[in-house]
Amino acid sequence: MDTNLVVEGIKFMGLGMGAVFLFLSVMIFLMSIMSKIIHKFFPEVQPSTSSSSSGTQDNQKKIVAAITAAIKFHRES
Repeated sequence: MDTNLVVEGIKFMGLGMGAVFLFLSVMIFLMSIMSKIIHKFFPEVQPSTSSSSSGTQDNQKKIVAAITAAIKFHRES
């Protein structure tokens, strides 16, 4: 029995960590390619800036009203 278990453990650890690193590197590379393809065929729609200020204020008022109603409901129950 001339095997050193510590050296064997380090070899297996290096092999496992190398496999995980290789897998993650390939996954990141493929995901970046997929993202570029998706953005090429399905670009994001840019919102128009002409009526965004009044629409934003209406949305904020609705959000505040919803939060206020939720707090009131929670306090009553």
